[in-house]
Amino acid sequence: MSVLWEKFRIHGKEPVRDPLWKNILLPMEFLDIWNHPAFVKLGRILQLGPAHLVYPGASHTRRAHSLGVFEIARRILSSLAGRFLPEFLSETGVRSFLVASLCHDLGHFPYAHSLKELPLLDHEALTAGVMQFEMAAAIRNAGADPAFAAAIVDKSIPSVSAELLLYRALLSGVLDPDKLDYLNRDAWACGVPYGTQDVDFIVQHLCLDGRNSPGVDERGVMSVEAVLFSKYQMYKAVYWHRNVRAATAMIKKAVVAALETGSLMPDALYGLDDAGFYALMEPQVRDSQSLIHRVFTGQLYPLCHEMAYNPANEQHVRAANLNGRPGLEAELSAILSKGRQQARVIIDIPEPISFESALSVIGTGCSFTEYSVAFGSSLVSAFERSLRVLRVFTDSPREDAPSLAARFLGNDLL
Repeated sequence: MSVLWEKFRIHGKEPVRDPLWKNILLPMEFLDIWNHPAFVKLGRILQLGPAHLVYPGASHTRRAHSLGVFEIARRILSSLAGRFLPEFLSETGVRSFLVASLCHDLGHFPYAHSLKELPLLDHEALTAGVMQFEMAAAIRNAGADPAFAAAIVDKSIPSVSAELLLYRALLSGVLDPDKLDYLNRDAWACGVPYGTQDVDFIVQHLCLDGRNSPGVDERGVMSVEAVLFSKYQMYKAVYWHRNVRAATAMIKKAVVAALETGSLMPDALYGLDDAGFYALMEPQVRDSQSLIHRVFTGQLYPLCHEMAYNPANEQHVRAANLNGRPGLEAELSAILSKGRQQARVIIDIPEPISFESALSVIGTGCSFTEYSVAFGSSLVSAFERSLRVLRVFTDSPREDAPSLAARFLGNDLL
């Protein structure tokens, strides 16, 4: 038994079977959280939202993912105990970190990241609210502090605590338990090899530097390289697959339109599971011509054209702005329409993504990007640029629609 668990008396006794990490032992005092309605609701939210339209095995939920994050967080603390963990850690703090790991997605929106970029509260802030109010009693029963656990998840909550800053860095970083679970779990569910990571090796070579910030030893550098490349491949093949992006863009456009007309208020989108989202959008679900209905029934707009996003292209900059995008779509629709058939057009640009690599290589005096031969800062930037693809989806019947869209969006500038 780990020195840490002996010191803080955290012993898992209730087995929960998981297809990835096998027998996960939850402390008995965590069962009130595990069985809480707000946590059970995560079992009704698909982890990858519309990805199941492309990868039918992607039916795993945020509840399963959250359990996996808890297990990896537990392994990380257990591995660091007695080697690197500072003396200022408290039992309440450790328990709060494990609770934060388990509960980090409580406020997550349904349908994966379809509602990202909309004028809504961040899901971390919503999670913090649930932890401090709705689930506060269950968290206290686990020996944790609801406010402290919420502050680990929601970095907008001010803090000067060294213990809190350490937990934040462990829960959200280059080799965090969230990423290590979702890469492995998503790859397993989708039947692709790209996200698979050697978690035991990573945990073994994770360290803390002199400032109590996470780092790796020299043997662990290849773990960071593997995670970064896996993240790139999973975005390329799964998360931002063209049909996943089509569904995401269609949902987003429908919600933006409803918010603009006032038929939908932002507060109504909080606290929903997948079924609740469709119930909220029921009039559109029933309308066979609506975007929501088409996504619900798998009738996605076909891809018309795609090109690398160019920040020097004025049309691309307009498309990247949610406020300017509808006008651009209307202009392109007029070009792609034929006779009496009005072409419906959706332009999609993924949000910028970061391949964060701010880790120290312990004992070398170097950062990861300085030490790694394979992953210098220029390559990481190239990854980020290559994934940001502007796509046009349309039902236009015109055979020349791809060339017209390319000309309109300034393909000659690329």
